[in-house]
Amino acid sequence: MKWWLILCCMLTSSVYADGVDHSIWDALLSEHVRVFEGGKVTQIDYSGFKTEQKRLETYLEMLSKIDFDDFKRWSRAERLAFLLNAYNAWTVKLILTAYPDLESIKDLGGFFQTPWEKEFIPLFNQTITLDHIEHDLIRGSEEFNEPRIHFAVNCASIGCPALRNEAYTAEKLERQLQEQTILFLSDKSRNYLDNSTLYVSPIFKWYQEDFESGWRAINSLRELFALYAPSLGLKEQQKTGEFKIRFLDYDWSLNDTP
Repeated sequence: MKWWLILCCMLTSSVYADGVDHSIWDALLSEHVRVFEGGKVTQIDYSGFKTEQKRLETYLEMLSKIDFDDFKRWSRAERLAFLLNAYNAWTVKLILTAYPDLESIKDLGGFFQTPWEKEFIPLFNQTITLDHIEHDLIRGSEEFNEPRIHFAVNCASIGCPALRNEAYTAEKLERQLQEQTILFLSDKSRNYLDNSTLYVSPIFKWYQEDFESGWRAINSLRELFALYAPSLGLKEQQKTGEFKIRFLDYDWSLNDTP
């Protein structure tokens, strides 16, 4: 074996042992996610992604080669960044299987199976689902008590928090999650205060247990909203709970560029 091939193998093994280079995914997001309103809203250029399927497949194949034992040796931030990127990248791949002949990710489901229950993701020597990544590997892990992931995973829908136009990385993860949370909460199309009633995304109803799980000593939605009062437009006196909470409808339309 030539010396350069040996070196390449050594570097690849080192990358897998220490984490993953998400630069391909980062570049694809930068090129094909359009940003509006300072990041509160993004649109996904699936046509552009479709022309770049080989690059996307290269990235996904790299993720698929990760050994679970190596993964478990990474830092908490490296593992979470990996899983968030994996979820979002495979969601894009799923959309591209039918694009442009679909109006919603739900079109990819069936009578007995949702799109999130499809077994199409080769990861950790098994074939898994998007649900498995989100609900088992992230939410189901005792290592992560991180409700802000709900503003980072993307379901390809208009009602979903914006897909970030950069990859998640261990070094930036805390800042990225905090920014995603603030951007989503301050988006008046998804969360807004009307007199004494706070209208919020149904995400807070669907995953209420996550937001009340003691993250940063928060045990209720009201405490969470009080923490992010400036983003929601809550006044100082309302932080004590002097507001009603109502959940909005969710728009499952595909978040595509016009």
